[in-house]
Amino acid sequence: MMRGRYQAYPEYKDSVVEFIGRTPVIWEVTKFKYAVNFQEGPGILAKDFFDFGVPLLRIQNTKEEFVTDDFKTFLDLNTVNQRWKQFKVQLGDIIISCSASTELVSEIDSRTVGAIPYTGLIRLRPKTDSITKNFIKYFVQSEVYHEQIRTLQTGATIQHYGPIHINQIFISIPDVVGQICITNFLDHETAKIDTLIEKQQQLIKLLKEKRQAVISHAVTKGLNPDALMRDSGVEWLGAVPEHWIVCAIKHQLVSLDYRRIPLSSEERGSRSGCYRYYGASGVIDYIDDYIFDEPTVLVGEDGANIVNRNTPLAFSAYGKYWVNNHAHILKPNDGLAEYWAEVIEHIDVNPLVSGSAQPKLTAEALNNLKIAFPPSFDEREELEQHINKHKSKFKILIEKASKQIKLLQERRTALIAAAVTGKIDVRNWQPPEQNQTNKEDAA
Repeated sequence: MMRGRYQAYPEYKDSVVEFIGRTPVIWEVTKFKYAVNFQEGPGILAKDFFDFGVPLLRIQNTKEEFVTDDFKTFLDLNTVNQRWKQFKVQLGDIIISCSASTELVSEIDSRTVGAIPYTGLIRLRPKTDSITKNFIKYFVQSEVYHEQIRTLQTGATIQHYGPIHINQIFISIPDVVGQICITNFLDHETAKIDTLIEKQQQLIKLLKEKRQAVISHAVTKGLNPDALMRDSGVEWLGAVPEHWIVCAIKHQLVSLDYRRIPLSSEERGSRSGCYRYYGASGVIDYIDDYIFDEPTVLVGEDGANIVNRNTPLAFSAYGKYWVNNHAHILKPNDGLAEYWAEVIEHIDVNPLVSGSAQPKLTAEALNNLKIAFPPSFDEREELEQHINKHKSKFKILIEKASKQIKLLQERRTALIAAAVTGKIDVRNWQPPEQNQTNKEDAA
């Protein structure tokens, strides 16, 4: 039971349902299917897809509070009326995913009425007037719902569930007035938590941008603000310290691509071990052997990340490890892999990327990229230390914000679970501004 400033109900009873536990005496415990009408979307083949017609709801439409109307797929109206009209969504319907990898809950508003949910999405609708859609929305976000689903769901990699599983779960329900009190309380409290989460997410974004700016300035301009500058002759690089060298990567780092050996997932499965196995964007597995035992810079060779840069394009590798043929391998002559990784990471490689469906940065294009760097090893080492120091500092700050987000999310989850199972009594709850108004009126 959640403790703190929330009070409990005066009297409880045993629900006889493991995941619900004790519930207020005045609440009803019943199977979900008796209170809620639910239906999974039909399995529709690609041959039935059209560029216009009746919108088909897909999981990408359920990422906000209300289902979005940015439809990409449509169905023929006549076919819908003949085969799928019973699946059309109504105003206020709730849409959830059948995948345990997402807990998205969206509502149908006037923009999306009449659309057809695709298979993998489940439509929920109150079966009687004794349960409200808003209470259902919070219940399916609660741990008491997901704990029951987790014991029933199927699937090896991504766990799935459907109506056959929902048929077996239980729900505890107060009267309609009690439901309204609970949803008003949760609307207010979860909104406050969501605001705090968003602020922490914005902080993380700003910290990452600041980290990027600090490191970028270090590897392109150096640490001396009074250094004389000159034009590098490289458009994206601009001015660099006067004493820095500008040359192609191949003159400072040696390509070791010829030593790469790719292993299939089946081969890796039979060779599990403790050595890192690198791909284009980092470690993708651990195997029983290594082919490198030296500091290098790994640079993604192909894939969408070359263009999108969702993860670092260039990163350092130390110790014993294996690399497949999706990452270029560069050995720095001075051993400062962390420094050179950041130098390359801050290069604009887009003009040299070939291929649209599968972007690729060839070894020739990479090795001929121009870089700027100080000729002195001591200065490069100082830059690497500067980079590592700031990486460490920002990592601590980002981890602190991430931890705060996790705690807030746990708080949100616990609050919803406590409210929809009657562990806390919020029937007399009023929003703070209402409390203040009452105090002023009383005065």
